[in-house]
Amino acid sequence: MAAFRMSMPPVIAKRADFLAASRALRQGTPGFLLQARDRGDGLPFRVGFTCSKKIGNAVMRNRAKRRLREVARLHLPQGARPGWDYVLVGRPDATTSRGFADLCRDLGAALRKIHG
Repeated sequence: MAAFRMSMPPVIAKRADFLAASRALRQGTPGFLLQARDRGDGLPFRVGFTCSKKIGNAVMRNRAKRRLREVARLHLPQGARPGWDYVLVGRPDATTSRGFADLCRDLGAALRKIHG
């Protein structure tokens, strides 16, 4: 019997969508920055991830994005709203070194602050 695994939510792929999210709501946490935008279309939420070269070399950036993807996969389905775009931006020295449970708490707190 195969183990149940939650699938990844739809991903933001276009630069214009990332830029639109960067101009919308922002909530900083110790582990990452959450940018959120209400598209207003009622479709399922989407998520995007970005880590600049400030994070480190390619290995560190990929590690940071993997951690952010897993946090989003586990916790966005409960806290995200339909019709919204969420972008998680990695922070230098924090996204890769902060505890995974702390990153999960950060996402929950950021979503509560954004959605009031």
